[in-house]
Amino acid sequence: MGLAAQSMDIRERSDEVSMEELKALVETAGGETVAIVMQNRPTPDPRSFVGEGKVQEIKELAENNDCDLVVFDNEITPPQMRALSDDLGLKVLDRSGLILDIFAQRARTREGQLQVELAQYKYLLPRLTGMWGHLVRQTASGGPSPIGTRGPGETQLETDRRHIRRKIQKLEEELAQVRKIRSTQRRKREKNSMPVAAVVGYTNAGKSTLLNCLTGSDIPANDRLFDTLDTTTRRLKIDETLEILISDTVGFIRKLPTHLIEAFKATLEELRYADVLIHVIDISNPEWPEQVRIVDELIRELKADDTPVLRVYNKCDKFSGILPHGEDCVCISARSGEGTTELLEKLSSILDKGKRKIKLLLPYTAAGLLDTLNREAGVLSTEYTDNGIEIEAIVKPELFGKIKGYIPGYVDEKEEWED
Repeated sequence: MGLAAQSMDIRERSDEVSMEELKALVETAGGETVAIVMQNRPTPDPRSFVGEGKVQEIKELAENNDCDLVVFDNEITPPQMRALSDDLGLKVLDRSGLILDIFAQRARTREGQLQVELAQYKYLLPRLTGMWGHLVRQTASGGPSPIGTRGPGETQLETDRRHIRRKIQKLEEELAQVRKIRSTQRRKREKNSMPVAAVVGYTNAGKSTLLNCLTGSDIPANDRLFDTLDTTTRRLKIDETLEILISDTVGFIRKLPTHLIEAFKATLEELRYADVLIHVIDISNPEWPEQVRIVDELIRELKADDTPVLRVYNKCDKFSGILPHGEDCVCISARSGEGTTELLEKLSSILDKGKRKIKLLLPYTAAGLLDTLNREAGVLSTEYTDNGIEIEAIVKPELFGKIKGYIPGYVDEKEEWED
């Protein structure tokens, strides 16, 4: 069920595209869509969100098709959800609740499960108020209350609130610990001079397929929304002098609940520390410009908009129009591998930062430099010989100046004016 009310923000209104996406979400959650209902009206109904006649229409449709669930494309308030559930005699979910249900099914790692649980509790807390609202109003008004509802209702509500707030605090503490571990791992990566690329994009754009194509991994890559929830990181050798870490991330989607973004920051904060974002775009989808806008907006919200972005237009083999071109974009087919060589070349030009592969011969009197190389360079091999220590390493420009004198036969290039 979707509502397009003139008083709603245009991005919150339902349309054919968002309803098709909702249908895909229902199927991803394991359900089957038997009917799609839309309504246009000036404003949402304050009690039941949609009009009384539309509620009756949905009820008849549900009875005729043996439905046990009604899903709304829009976010509805707890009292509206309760009123709809009472009127329809069925369980009612909104888009946020459905996405959370999918996330709960998909999360595999402890971190992913923590994030989902935290988001679910944050989703439940205001709805808890809605569930007990009738008792709160009765006791707060000072008017007559049915026997057994004065006091205990309020007490039960506050007890439940306290319990959920304690759970939220505990989960946030556990996620803070996860962030601490991630921070330690990140420092180790920086020490080892290993660049990081984060793969981002709209859900179902082909991010996992691309990661499999580049790294030879076997990450599940199915044609369904939110197939990847837990971050997957792999090593990727770009060329002889450059090896990077590449991470897959959860797919973005329109109308993603705010508390869900908050809960997933422990995963998505990696975007802020990445050296480059690989933004995968399904160019075969007619809605790709809007999907790009949504992803860009979420990247800004996560404060990762200063990170270089390489736009990767995927599924180009299914696109018949004029393909995009430019320095910061590449067209590929992750399934066939077409265009991946150019992708690696562009990644190399962004991440290389002047590194070079060299061979050194260190005299034993300068052996102290070996410790510096181990800390600040990528040492590929070390061999102790009669003449000294033979080292093969990948070094950054700032270190190259310190050790170039130990490269056999190396001579500084002269400038034209020095001749």
